[in-house]
Amino acid sequence: MTLIKSISGIRGTIGGPAAEGLTPVDIVKFTYAYCAKLRERVPSPANGKRYRIVVGRDARLSGEMVEQLVCGTAIACGVDVVKCGFASTPTTELAVRFAGADGGIIITASHNPRQWNALKLLNAQGEFLTAAEGQAILDCAEQGDFDFSEVDELGKIEEHDFTDEHIDSVLALEAVDADAIRKARFKVALDAINSVGGIIMPRLLERLGVECVKLNCEPTGDFAHNPEPLPKNLEDLSRTVVESGADLGISVDPDVDRLAFICEDGAPFVEEYTLVSVADYLLERAEKQGRKDLATVSNLSSSRALRDVTEKHGGTYYAAAVGEVNVTTKMHEVGALIGGEGNGGVIYPASHCGRDAMVGVALFLSNLAHKGLKVSELKKTYPAYFIAKNRIDLSDKAMIDRILSEMKLRFADEKINDIDGVKIDFEKSRSWVHLRRSNTEPIIRIYSEAPTEAEAEALAAQVIGIAKEIIS
Repeated sequence: MTLIKSISGIRGTIGGPAAEGLTPVDIVKFTYAYCAKLRERVPSPANGKRYRIVVGRDARLSGEMVEQLVCGTAIACGVDVVKCGFASTPTTELAVRFAGADGGIIITASHNPRQWNALKLLNAQGEFLTAAEGQAILDCAEQGDFDFSEVDELGKIEEHDFTDEHIDSVLALEAVDADAIRKARFKVALDAINSVGGIIMPRLLERLGVECVKLNCEPTGDFAHNPEPLPKNLEDLSRTVVESGADLGISVDPDVDRLAFICEDGAPFVEEYTLVSVADYLLERAEKQGRKDLATVSNLSSSRALRDVTEKHGGTYYAAAVGEVNVTTKMHEVGALIGGEGNGGVIYPASHCGRDAMVGVALFLSNLAHKGLKVSELKKTYPAYFIAKNRIDLSDKAMIDRILSEMKLRFADEKINDIDGVKIDFEKSRSWVHLRRSNTEPIIRIYSEAPTEAEAEALAAQVIGIAKEIIS
């Protein structure tokens, strides 16, 4: 059994002893702490009467059980709940604003397998909490000094489905050209992993006049394959695209915040290029409009292709530490037009500051309709890079700092970024390597990127060799 507590929430496998798996005890403790700290983050509730939060969940098998515990604990704390039921992560984020709520809790383990679940915590803007706010909740949950509301002060539960409001908000975005998409008469194959993407994504596509071939679109929570939208897990989708004659394939993870595409020939578009393609479309529009806010943001482990595309349009690229909240914080700081992560996460502030596959699909189809290209042809218009993902397993966590420090010295002549581990940029070869620690294991993760797969792997091998030399 596994239980991982972090500043972004609590995540674990269902069952087992308390504090070893994600059990009812842990869920109650953590929800109580969230509600207790809500009063500190928001001095007075938005409605002037009682604090109010939204709660949404993906379709995984443990979702209903966790939802009942979260909602029950919240009303026991005197907090009203707007229960969204089946809702994607971006839908729940937007629902905080739609409902005028003081915060929200998303019940989802994102791309993790079916035995996992998690609580992700939102502020009054529908964005993830800061590191300090998350730490305060962790500390409160561990103290165990709980004090629940009297009977006359209990909260209440109301139910509301925000799916259509979410779709309406996507279609209302200026950059989404619904008319061009309808005229293009696209046909897509959709793999929604038997979760909430099977509810909301076909409805968006229908509104856009897109024919949808559904694959794993029943929200049973019984995932048809590993839910992470990686090429090795999408072979059925690739086959369906080719056999059905679809223009492209769309894959989303269980909570619909990550997005990957399949080309018309069944080849992966590669999830790193989801953000790149959407950014290219938005930057090109903004450049033609004479806008100056041409900033983009991604995390340090994301493809250099975003930087290349941004600079091609006269914009400025910024890097953030790994983690969605770090990316959105940097986006707020620089006033970014678009940002996200190389895992297929698109964050478009004109909608909201959270990863949203619905927004990503609408912008991608707009781009495709305007350019009049096949998806495979569109991919060829972007800089070609390959990312290799490796790791170093250590017997002693103390060795991590030593390795990272030594890497900075060994590569002092290159461009170094140490806001999250150590990233070394090799400008001449247009390659980079990023070393960062695991939060839970004595591991250094090593991501490297170069114009060819062989170069990326060779760079990783070089760094791994140096690391082994340091610890020998």
